[in-house]
Amino acid sequence: MSLDLTTAQLAGRLQQTPPQLQQRAARRKPLRHLARWVSPVVIIAVWQLLSSAGVIDERMIASPSQIFATAVDLVRDGTLGAQTLVSVQRVAIGFAIGATVGLVLAVVAGLSRIGELAIDPPMQMLRTLPHLGLIPLFIIWMGIGETPKLALIAMGVTFPLYLNTLAGIWGIDRKTIEAARSMNLTWSQRIRHVVVPGALPQALVGLRQSLGIAWLTLIVAETISAHSGLGYMINHARDFMQTDVIVVGLAVYSILGLATDAVVRHLERRALAWRS
Repeated sequence: MSLDLTTAQLAGRLQQTPPQLQQRAARRKPLRHLARWVSPVVIIAVWQLLSSAGVIDERMIASPSQIFATAVDLVRDGTLGAQTLVSVQRVAIGFAIGATVGLVLAVVAGLSRIGELAIDPPMQMLRTLPHLGLIPLFIIWMGIGETPKLALIAMGVTFPLYLNTLAGIWGIDRKTIEAARSMNLTWSQRIRHVVVPGALPQALVGLRQSLGIAWLTLIVAETISAHSGLGYMINHARDFMQTDVIVVGLAVYSILGLATDAVVRHLERRALAWRS
């Protein structure tokens, strides 16, 4: 009987139309999203219980309830919004500079043999340098203002985007490029219709990596004599042992990083819809 029931169920599923399958998948999707929140909620709940029981010393790290209350206070007095805006502005400017440099160099090196010989060797050498280790030199060269902070972010962004975009260009089928040439497409038309679609998947991977590195670099960059930004707020809180403020700042960094990554993933789904 059990075997007959299973067979009947399988036969019923096979008879379902594609719209019915899509409706079932749509009903299950919210449940999958909710399931992803179970473990974080459990961790926070255990953290709160241990803090309330005195197992975790709140002088070492504040409890989730205290962190939440501090976040609300920082939002109400405008401190968190103002410092976050400064940090976002730094990332945006540094990322724009680094992304422009990385994309231009990748296109030149990927489409020209002379460009490859001139650009790729020094880029491969420079990418092995820990860019955060260049902070002392950047301070000597650029001072302690905004310039070294933006330079650090731009440098961290440039190399992942350059390497992935270059790999995407080199991965384009040469027959496609030859076909474009035989059709007498101009250089700009070959870029638009051949290079961009072919290299876009790999370039988007580099874009996600670059955004993550940009936020990580910002945390260090804002320790360079900064007088504003989330990093400044965290360093100021460290001097007064305000662990709740420190955790709030780190949480905002994490949320901003996840938000920008989600934007890129959305663009990836839209731009690469043809692949599915």
